[in-house]
Amino acid sequence: MAQLPSELIKHNRRVWSLYRRALRSIRDHYHARHDIRYHSVLLRARFDQNRDIKDARVAKQLLLDGEEELFQNQHWQPRKFPESPGGVAYQREADIPDSVLDYWDPAEKALYPKYFALREELKKEYAKLYYKLYPDTLKTEEKKK
Repeated sequence: MAQLPSELIKHNRRVWSLYRRALRSIRDHYHARHDIRYHSVLLRARFDQNRDIKDARVAKQLLLDGEEELFQNQHWQPRKFPESPGGVAYQREADIPDSVLDYWDPAEKALYPKYFALREELKKEYAKLYYKLYPDTLKTEEKKK
């Protein structure tokens, strides 16, 4: 198990989650705006009918029945947000390391002289900080030479 819930989820939170998942399921099944809106209104009416139930056992059973109904009626290929896991753009951002700039041609670097001058100063400061934090690496590098 990747993650265990640290606390129990309250009933109203589970109802709200069921409602949102049901709305998403409606959007998976219908594509025309007026169909989506019509079925969304019917869904809201079903939730509003059971809004004032005070008996916790009945409310819990209605919730479980609703979750079962949602599971039985789920779409075979639900829509996914592009950046969500399973979406078409999930993890597509390229994480390019800063060291790639060291391999630029000098003619390319000449286009941005202030930036590369500042970058060289920052690299020297970083190297100083690194050898201050990890002095053993400096000794091993001297031994290699």
